[in-house]
Amino acid sequence: MAKKVIASLTKGDGKKLTKLIQVKRSTKTGAYTFRGKIVPSEMVKEMLSSKA
Repeated sequence: MAKKVIASLTKGDGKKLTKLIQVKRSTKTGAYTFRGKIVPSEMVKEMLSSKA
């Protein structure tokens, strides 16, 4: 499935997009949750530095 997502990001204007996956750990249960976002390549550092 990852190949399809990457392949679709490389078409047309999609070359300027990056798939970002953030891992967070729950303070109550200790379980990990994953958040996937597709963001412009210029915003990757900004998104990683934010706590949201």
